[in-house]
Amino acid sequence: MVLSIIHGIEEADREEQGMGRITLHVHGAPRERAMNALIEMYAQRLQSRGVRYEFHSSKLTPEAYAERLLAQSGMLYLLDEAGIRDDSMAFAQRVETWTLSNETVHLAIGPAEGWPPLDSLSNLPRLSLSAMTFPHELAAVVLIEQLYRATEISRGSKYHKA
Repeated sequence: MVLSIIHGIEEADREEQGMGRITLHVHGAPRERAMNALIEMYAQRLQSRGVRYEFHSSKLTPEAYAERLLAQSGMLYLLDEAGIRDDSMAFAQRVETWTLSNETVHLAIGPAEGWPPLDSLSNLPRLSLSAMTFPHELAAVVLIEQLYRATEISRGSKYHKA
């Protein structure tokens, strides 16, 4: 109970300051316990920094998942192997820009079948973690760790040793 009250106060403070929030969306919950544990660990660390993690049911069709994402207010970025590839420092700069804006940013990892060929998705910005293809659970781990790394770079901690 205390955690939710504190979290609510932190959220209210962030909204008053006009800082942007980031939500990571994933189609389907991780089945691998180890992957889920890593995601939860980083999600907990990022909670007070305005970053949320949201699972969407794997029972949603790719089209229904896309429509749900498109209904969100804010800026939507799709994770796609053909998207823009940033190194960790450039991604940290991008994340810092997002958090300083007033707009919520949504980062979405697509369904296993890939993004459906919808016109509404065709002009959205796309980011890539690598030229390689990863299982969605692993992509979620890599992305949430990079979000954590980005916030640590911005804080000037020693977590990132470039």
